Amino acid sequence: MIRLALAFLAVAATSATAQDQRRPSHCIAIADAAPGLEYLHKASWTDPVPDYSVRLHYISHASFLLQTQGGMTAVTDFTGFIGNVPLIPDVVTMNHAHSTHWTANPDPAIPHVLPGWGEPFGTGIDHYLDLGEMLVRNVSTNIRSGYGGMEEKGNSIFVFEVEGLCIGHLGHLHHIPTDEQFAALGRLDVVMVAVDGGMTLPLSRVVPMLERLKSSVVIPMHWFSDYGLETFLSQIGETFAIDRRDSPSMEVSLRTLPARPTVVVLRPQWLRE
Repeated sequence: MIRLALAFLAVAATSATAQDQRRPSHCIAIADAAPGLEYLHKASWTDPVPDYSVRLHYISHASFLLQTQGGMTAVTDFTGFIGNVPLIPDVVTMNHAHSTHWTANPDPAIPHVLPGWGEPFGTGIDHYLDLGEMLVRNVSTNIRSGYGGMEEKGNSIFVFEVEGLCIGHLGHLHHIPTDEQFAALGRLDVVMVAVDGGMTLPLSRVVPMLERLKSSVVIPMHWFSDYGLETFLSQIGETFAIDRRDSPSMEVSLRTLPARPTVVVLRPQWLRE
């Protein structure tokens, strides 16, 4: 009996240590009774992040700031400028398709700079960065070249696992993911997707892709006008609910899943004090 009690305590202690580092997500192991999401509407990036939550701030174009309750920060499709603030992110991810998605000269003070392509070009790259509170991984994708060809594994979809959530940034996506890539991505609770309809995937392919991903929250990005954004919303509004915000930020936590997959429209804004 004593041995059984000691064994139970050892397992409990090990589990507690792991949970203290990062709440486990369900990216790959999809459960029928999955946890959900709660939104807090008026969030500023300078405010403390509530417990068990992640803040997403739409900076510009395809760049988002992710903030954790513990103070960890990540910026997607980092171009070297995020606003007139002295913030040095813990992690930045970049994609190669255009100069508006990467920089050749990231600040050397940034601890973790993750390019979405490998060297030599075309070999792809594998990231699995476990920072305790946040796990960042990628799935390589192909991109069109400037001469009508294809550059294999020239970009990446980045996935951030934090507070039990799986948050995916599809990057400058030029093709529907393969079955193997969908499997590697797993179940994304939140997904940022380019909806320009021409520079990346045409909208006729974006909407079926999002329906297959079955994400609870879709955040459109990489739109160049309200007209283009409205075109996307009119097409996806048949199957997704639409939630328009007048803010660049939202806070997401594991609560109850929306009864219907929802597109949340954020308005981009550079970071400022």
